[in-house]
Amino acid sequence: MNEPDKPEEEGKRHGIHPILVIFGIIIGLWLFTQAIIPKSKNLQPPQGREPTSAQTRALLKAARMAPVPAIKVTAIIPDLNALSITVPPQTTDSQIVALLNSLHKARLDGTLSSMIPPTSPGNDLDEFAIADIYIFSDPKYAVREAIRILSVGAHTPGEFYSSAIPYEVAMEQVRGHYVVDLNNKERPEQASLGFSEEATGLYSRQYQPLF
Repeated sequence: MNEPDKPEEEGKRHGIHPILVIFGIIIGLWLFTQAIIPKSKNLQPPQGREPTSAQTRALLKAARMAPVPAIKVTAIIPDLNALSITVPPQTTDSQIVALLNSLHKARLDGTLSSMIPPTSPGNDLDEFAIADIYIFSDPKYAVREAIRILSVGAHTPGEFYSSAIPYEVAMEQVRGHYVVDLNNKERPEQASLGFSEEATGLYSRQYQPLF
């Protein structure tokens, strides 16, 4: 005869313990997110004062042999110590870097005013002690309006952006950017291919820091 069913023992669990189920779900979710979300280091633009990427090193090497392109000053904004210059449309990235290096060298040896107007005339430190220089290859964007938009930054209240040139568009049109602030003892000069706004973490697609 079959034995009668035995009553379940009180307090005895059957199946997988709930804690193991919870841990299994947590581990599964972690593995899933790791698989679908790219590592943050792949989303960050180049950082630091020294170029570290192989691409940037190759660009700097090519720039040593590249001719400095012809430039034309297209807009000056004295109250922002800013100006824009244009280069020919066919100017390469290595030529932009050569130009930035040329501007930097000219400022150091005191001849920059022979290339562009002083951005801080009468300053005791230097006539380029404060400078914000934008390089464009499309003259349509090398205008006062675009410079003002880029200089005041993306965090500016929305009413300022009734401009015909959106910030995001102007940012992508910048071929090179050279900034001087001799009051900043730690980092008196910065130059980059493309454009960056470190305060808000916005970087153009071609941004590469140079010095």
